[in-house]
Amino acid sequence: MSVVCHLSAGWLLDHLSFINKANYQLCHSHDHSGLAFVDDPATAASSDGALIEAARSLDAKNSCRKDSVDEIKAPEEKASLMVKNTYVFREEFFNVLKPHGVANNQMELQQKGSEAGLGNGGSEQQERVRTNGSYYTAKAKKKRKRSSELNHGERDALEYHLKIRGLILDGTRSLVQEGLRSGFLQPSSSKQICAKTPVIEHSSLSELCEMAKQFPSVNETEQRAVCMISEDSCVPEQVQVSCVTENTTNYAKIITLMGQKYLFPPKSAFLLSDISVMQPLLDYKKKFGIIIIDPPWENKSVKRSNRYNYLSHWQIKQIPVPALAAPGCLVVTWVTNRQKHLCFVKNELYPHWSVRGVVEWFWVKITKSGEFVFPLDSFHKKPYEVLVLGRVQQNTDVPLSRISEDDMPQIPDQKLIVSVPCNLHSHKPPLTEILKGYTKPDVECLELFARNLQPGWTSWGNEVLKFQHIDYFTAFQNKSDKYL
Repeated sequence: MSVVCHLSAGWLLDHLSFINKANYQLCHSHDHSGLAFVDDPATAASSDGALIEAARSLDAKNSCRKDSVDEIKAPEEKASLMVKNTYVFREEFFNVLKPHGVANNQMELQQKGSEAGLGNGGSEQQERVRTNGSYYTAKAKKKRKRSSELNHGERDALEYHLKIRGLILDGTRSLVQEGLRSGFLQPSSSKQICAKTPVIEHSSLSELCEMAKQFPSVNETEQRAVCMISEDSCVPEQVQVSCVTENTTNYAKIITLMGQKYLFPPKSAFLLSDISVMQPLLDYKKKFGIIIIDPPWENKSVKRSNRYNYLSHWQIKQIPVPALAAPGCLVVTWVTNRQKHLCFVKNELYPHWSVRGVVEWFWVKITKSGEFVFPLDSFHKKPYEVLVLGRVQQNTDVPLSRISEDDMPQIPDQKLIVSVPCNLHSHKPPLTEILKGYTKPDVECLELFARNLQPGWTSWGNEVLKFQHIDYFTAFQNKSDKYL
């Protein structure tokens, strides 16, 4: 379970535990000489950090590696030759021990007597932040006074923050206290040292999507809606942007793409493409009861850094959510703290998609000791993000309350999701266990603009495999097999 505790304020989540309970196990077959026939020639990291060599290196273009196993005729003997490699996500990516990204003078101004450690003095802190109508930020270890004149967007953001501030503070405090009581969170120590997040370099998947547009189109007679990986099938030589790739097995697989290796969790599916190639997802013929959307919103930092391509509001409205949604589908959209985007989702996007019953939740990011990762009243960055939830109402003549009250619980408003965030940019917390309490059992689930995969989910995006890269994981090998 990723839910550490559930209170009236919301949920405290263990993001790392959720990933590691996804059953990232590879099933290996051994012949009597002890040579391992693996799904991919992966070189994995052992528990002490040293690299362990795969038992045999196989060319990625080889056909299925099961010939030697097929020579063993007794099913019970074949089963005895199976061994598992288990992969776990590297804990250092969640090693958030202290608030980060803020210079000391800003910390003193905005944390002193406040709730970065969830202490007292909320109203006093609010006055510090708004002293004389001015705001303070830090850059290059120098205090810089902003102009007291706020633009329209800044005024809207401040007004919204002050409206939800008490909710964030009180709800987070209660969840953190429960986390400390249970031992999931640990009080801070002056001896704690925040290690730098490892930098992992690999090929850009979004570039691959652009390259794929230059490839000759597949004939209609040859095109498939799904590339299915089963127990008896080969791992595909190359991931195709023309169809959904699905792992129907109970084990993880390793797939190779542009010379890089990615873990493919069991019972999951993905489409690697950009917004111009979404037809394969429609051809998948599934209707989804949960759709999570994390759009690449436009903002100034994205424009400056050119880190990823953003979409305009008009482009986001073109996403075919109504065509993908089952009746009463729960739609969840991640929104940045810009009021422009929040208003767009609530007033334009959701009405365009016939999404009704709209409520707001908040993801609050804390350290392992329960502090906000940024001061709550920080002007530049907030320690929370907004989620906007609603249901697709395909028959607009019938009130949503009437069609959903018997089958689906009402979505509560203003709930908190509190978790230690991943240090990797835009790695969102898991919502599976929370959201399934507000849908019918066994619904199909879809994540749009995803950067990682989940068992039981279909994921789409031009970076959909990003955080499945094998370098983000550590491997442990089960050596109980008698032939090892």
